Amino acid sequence: MSTTSNSSINRSVERVSPALVEAAAKFQAAILADVAGRRGTLNGRVKPLAPTMKVAGPAITVEVRPGDNLAIHAALAVAKPGDVIVVDGKGDVSCALIGEIMATQAHATGIAGFVIDAAVRDSHELAQGDFPVFSAGLNPCGPTKSVAGRVNFPISVAGASVNPGDLIVGDADGVVVIPKNDVARIVELAQKKLDAETARIAAIRKGDTRAGWLEKELRAAGMLVEGEVL
Repeated sequence: MSTTSNSSINRSVERVSPALVEAAAKFQAAILADVAGRRGTLNGRVKPLAPTMKVAGPAITVEVRPGDNLAIHAALAVAKPGDVIVVDGKGDVSCALIGEIMATQAHATGIAGFVIDAAVRDSHELAQGDFPVFSAGLNPCGPTKSVAGRVNFPISVAGASVNPGDLIVGDADGVVVIPKNDVARIVELAQKKLDAETARIAAIRKGDTRAGWLEKELRAAGMLVEGEVL
């Protein structure tokens, strides 16, 4: 069923391809964020419930009024396996928007994970499981289910713009968003950066502990005068 002009639920989403999701998932969120211009990351308040949790997949975007999760239930109904449900919960942590039941439902239907700029609950159970949940906090209070939200429209989540179908990658450091049309380029750059960082770490371990660019940048910043060395 296609969306109508006044619908709050958009079912038609152009997603980043599974092949690109798989390629990008091999990299740390930090590597992807660096080569994306050090932008696209969510505020650090959005964290995994366990440091081992990782997620990668196309975004199903949700906007809710603080404390209400009706639109998240709608997103669960229209999301496809491999999708990441990303919720603009306005950073509100006065009550939880999802808990063990909704996470179990999402996992059972093949959803890749939740990224929620709001609170969640049942954190002990969720942290012990293998379904990735990233949130801005915890609260035992449950949500209401009575206020209209929107599904699969552009949103702003914890300082990052997210469009439906964009690539979401999250790990212990947090979450980065890559626009779906830019993923192929970012993956290529990420491999080059990873290769360079691997070589640099190996050089450090062999005794090359001084960054070659440091004195130049210190002079440019006015911390060293011309001719002065560390």
